[in-house]
Amino acid sequence: MSHPPTRKRSLGWISIVVAALLLPMVAITAHAAVPPTPSGWSLVWSDDFTGGAGSLPSSANWIVDTGHAYPGGPANWGTGEVQNYTASPSNLSLDGGGNLRITPVKNGTEWTSARIETRRSDFKPADGRVLRIEGRIQMPNVTGSAALGYWPAFWALGAPYRGSYWNWPGIGEFDIMENVNGINSVWGVLHCGVSPGGPCNETTGLGASRACPGSSCQSAFHTYRFEWDRAVTPNQLRWYVDGQQFHSVSQAQFDAGTWNAMTGHQGYFLLLNVAMGGAFPNALAGQTPTAATVSGRPMLVDYVAVWQSGSGTPPTGTPTPPPGGGVDARSTIQAERYQAQSGTAVETTTDTGGGQNVSQIGNGNWLRFDGVNFGTAAATQFKARVASGAAGGASGLVQVRLDSLTAAPIGDFALGNTGGWQSWRTVPANIAGVTGTHTVYVTFTSGQPADFVNLNWITFGN
Repeated sequence: MSHPPTRKRSLGWISIVVAALLLPMVAITAHAAVPPTPSGWSLVWSDDFTGGAGSLPSSANWIVDTGHAYPGGPANWGTGEVQNYTASPSNLSLDGGGNLRITPVKNGTEWTSARIETRRSDFKPADGRVLRIEGRIQMPNVTGSAALGYWPAFWALGAPYRGSYWNWPGIGEFDIMENVNGINSVWGVLHCGVSPGGPCNETTGLGASRACPGSSCQSAFHTYRFEWDRAVTPNQLRWYVDGQQFHSVSQAQFDAGTWNAMTGHQGYFLLLNVAMGGAFPNALAGQTPTAATVSGRPMLVDYVAVWQSGSGTPPTGTPTPPPGGGVDARSTIQAERYQAQSGTAVETTTDTGGGQNVSQIGNGNWLRFDGVNFGTAAATQFKARVASGAAGGASGLVQVRLDSLTAAPIGDFALGNTGGWQSWRTVPANIAGVTGTHTVYVTFTSGQPADFVNLNWITFGN
């Protein structure tokens, strides 16, 4: 069964009058730190792209996509875009001044560029909370005929897309910032349901656009924000540029099945990329890029941050994390979003929600998770989503340690064969009460050398 690929659209709803003015090519590399966490919110995750000039973004935070497609996924990333994504510093690098640069480059007849996605795929608000996803970005500073085919984007895809690549648009897509052909406009779009047609009018999606406030989108940094509001009934999705709302979608617009398919899974991962050519720019300007399209104009990303509000009514027993940041210990912490590890691998999972799990785990292996915020109400339980196909009686302990690999475990449980490496169960363990923010180590101990467990996610509670 064939499905339309991600981010392919006919864009029949677009009606734009474009002034084709070529703006001066001013290299603006201003850097601002991630804004302070607002009162009543907590920082879920962020990256402000500090690091040496020419280095890649943090591998603990980002996966670098390469080539013309996901393995087994639709060709040309499903959009008809023509570039080859690479991990070359000429396409993807930090600028040394606190910005990420994604730069399309033409080499002979071939265009290359870059696309990255967050290792985390669980960005989702808790009940009664609002999730805010924000990036401060300057679009490629190129306009007019020289910009034809440029397609910068900051967006999110539902976690079940990972490893499947043919379940779009049902799993949901939030386009936080899209732009094509150097037009002074930001588009915000929702994709959902079935394609063609359906409640999100695929392959177009439900979208809106507006000019960037003040300076053009291409000549200056602007802040692009998306909010997923579960503190109101019906729930609401909202899009902003520089704090000004320009698009919203309500849960009331959809049947329960469509809404659940795009919001009932584990969450979303975030993406940043600059494509060249494809369905969106071609819909406005014919076949792109053209001979007039210039090479080497980067999208600059100052920071990306995700916050969650503390307002509303959280689930019973879930205290509001204090302001000041960290990963919420009571959220679902995906195993593959570790900051460091030893001896493990990552693979596609068939567990509910899709995505990836950590595999090949045996005696002496470990995973490290930084900045886990337990808040002021002590967490007394640890839960892990685990599976095992270990043969020959192999088993072992899954342990939790705080702040040091050599610290005594605060809790553990034993695990043997569960019926297969993708036969998942959630196992709880009591832990000594924990408050505050800690580095969490999940360690694995066994008396046998064979691998004995796969891990999908962990969480803490009462």
